[in-house]
Amino acid sequence: MKASSQTRPSPRVQLSKPAAPAQGGRRERRRAEIHERLFRAALSLFSQKGFAETTVEDITNAADVGKGTFFNYFPSKEHVLGAFGEMQLGKLAASVAAARETAERMPEFLQRLTRVMTAEPGRNPGVVRTILLANLTSSPVRELVGEKLARGRQLLAELIEIFQRRGEVRVDVPALEMARAFQQAAFGTLMMWSVAPDEPLEKRMASTMELLWTGFRKPDPA
Repeated sequence: MKASSQTRPSPRVQLSKPAAPAQGGRRERRRAEIHERLFRAALSLFSQKGFAETTVEDITNAADVGKGTFFNYFPSKEHVLGAFGEMQLGKLAASVAAARETAERMPEFLQRLTRVMTAEPGRNPGVVRTILLANLTSSPVRELVGEKLARGRQLLAELIEIFQRRGEVRVDVPALEMARAFQQAAFGTLMMWSVAPDEPLEKRMASTMELLWTGFRKPDPA
């Protein structure tokens, strides 16, 4: 990648924060606090000014830290978007682990997964537009997004395989191919919602997942 680019789980997956230093002593808590301030300040500015127009100095001013402090946490501003992607991947990985521990059927599981995965992007359509636009206009961001998508697709394939083994999901289509369809449907919904956020993202995504399920489920033998 280019330098300029970036105990057993409970079935109830919790919303996680962006990757940050582990909680512990005062120094670790302080680092986690600064990391979060920089992350939130950057996302807010990206939404207001645009990704390309936002400078590192803008971010550190908004977070009330020295300019050099930024690079102790993020190699570049592209890596702030990478941290957003890592946050979403962490929630997806926790969901896959939870699926192995619960007998919940896939339609209900998809509904809960939708709530978890839309909690953060659903806060601000401007952030979603920023990520989509940066992906189109910035090669380093596109490289980061591509890497996150590939990892997410593999996690989704693992999730689908769990329900294939349980006999709920069709097996005539490879899990990885269905995972790609899942991502395409989800990202298309995200793009449309970010342009016209006339209803909560969770509701819009739930409708998409309901339709997607009709294509995933195992046909009735009758």
